[in-house]
Amino acid sequence: MALLLVGALAACGPVPVEQAELTCLRDAELTVRPRTNVALGVGTGFGGGGTRGFGSVSVDLSGDYLAGRDPSQVYDRCVQRRSGQMPRRPLTEQPGWTG
Repeated sequence: MALLLVGALAACGPVPVEQAELTCLRDAELTVRPRTNVALGVGTGFGGGGTRGFGSVSVDLSGDYLAGRDPSQVYDRCVQRRSGQMPRRPLTEQPGWTG
């Protein structure tokens, strides 16, 4: 039982700054615009042999977007919270940032 508790506490510790930067890049992206996903498909029916269409829509919306927060500040705070360190590079210099 004690080993399980130690393992759980270790999982809550800081992550490497590189990993935090990757994770927080998504948070910064959601500050600029919501992310939407639309899926459509067609499949055969079970038992009746007919064809059926299906679809789904999802929207990932952040409170930072709704509050109009600065993506660079959101990114910096997120990296510091997750890793205990400031980012190695600012958000605008991160590969993949399209802001």
